[in-house]
Amino acid sequence: MTIALERPVGTTDPATLVDPEVMGRLTARITKEHTAIDEPMARRIVAQTAAFLAASVHSPGQRLVPSKLVDIGWHTFILHTVDYAAFCDRVVGRFVHHVPETEADGHDSKTGEPLRNTVAALTAAGLTVDHDLWPSSADCGQCHAGCHDSPKKQAALRPPGDPLPGGRPRERPAR
Repeated sequence: MTIALERPVGTTDPATLVDPEVMGRLTARITKEHTAIDEPMARRIVAQTAAFLAASVHSPGQRLVPSKLVDIGWHTFILHTVDYAAFCDRVVGRFVHHVPETEADGHDSKTGEPLRNTVAALTAAGLTVDHDLWPSSADCGQCHAGCHDSPKKQAALRPPGDPLPGGRPRERPAR
């Protein structure tokens, strides 16, 4: 007989760190703004965002970086300022700032080492890691210059003719 555990013994499901109403609001916003992401995936993103933020309390001074999907969750959470501030105060004990990093700062999050360190920090904190959401690190740490929502990355993510946030039409590239 084999027993398969949903998560390793002694770990915390990070979704339990997020109030259910807040989870619903964040999930709804992610699926609205990122139509390729369905509700179950959005919930996983919010849960791993909570894990990422919670791990920071267990890793003082360590540089943690989000994956690209977790970065979407972090940006979404930050937009809900009251919920985000309350979460940070309750779970981390302080506000967690999202600070931009650039290659000029000497940080290269594309190497995978910062991402591996972050996943190790989640594990050390006793948080369940959803490995499917941590395949690559976003270009930022604890963001505007390199995050998923920077203007240069948004332009690359949207097909020509798709509107920008706020309904502004995007110019088609010259042919």
